[in-house]
Amino acid sequence: MSESAFVAGSAHNVAVRILLVEDDARMRALVERGLSEQGHGVVTAGSGPEAINVAAAREFDVFVIDVMLPGCSGVEVVRRLREHGVRTPALMLTALDAPADIVASLDAGADDHLTKPFSFAVLLARLRALGRRGAGAQDERVQIADLVIDAGTHTVTRGSTPIALTRTEFSLLECLMRHAGRVVTRQTLVDRVWGLGRDVESNTIDAFVKTLRHKLDAGGRPRLIQTIRGVGYSVRAEPEP
Repeated sequence: MSESAFVAGSAHNVAVRILLVEDDARMRALVERGLSEQGHGVVTAGSGPEAINVAAAREFDVFVIDVMLPGCSGVEVVRRLREHGVRTPALMLTALDAPADIVASLDAGADDHLTKPFSFAVLLARLRALGRRGAGAQDERVQIADLVIDAGTHTVTRGSTPIALTRTEFSLLECLMRHAGRVVTRQTLVDRVWGLGRDVESNTIDAFVKTLRHKLDAGGRPRLIQTIRGVGYSVRAEPEP
């Protein structure tokens, strides 16, 4: 892909969080710049092992992974992530378009392919399609114990009591509830609530969680947001002792 391939994307682009894995520094910078200019949040990696580590530590909406990588191939990266339960849609960038190569990556868990050289407009279209696929899997309404959040109406209730939250508080609670029973790291909360690349202090996150607890636990209700010291937070149906 050349610099002339960077054309205006659709006005209907929805910002997504992307892990871009490409060992060619010039290509990586070029694609990162184009995606960032479209409003997407981009984190990059230059090798297979680095990609696995970054994907394990943070959450993304889409992976864009070159097949030929140092350390281990892009196909191996996807295979290992799938083995560990990571279901984020993966778009493979490849100069190898033989049927056997495509079958190998699809069997490893990849979702789509884009052959080099490629049009940036086509890359954006593929990302939109994968983003819709990932977003469609989420229910608007999530319930944990007697706590209910509805992304469609932007409302929160506990029992029969409506709870008024700010936009940031709502996003924070939604992220925690969509990962109910699992630990959500501080970095994941920053990425999901404030955006990739934002520098948010730990005490800022703690302050928002404290306010959330005050609103959710009013009237002596059991505490559902649990602190996992040194890591992050978790929402669990069993209240914190």
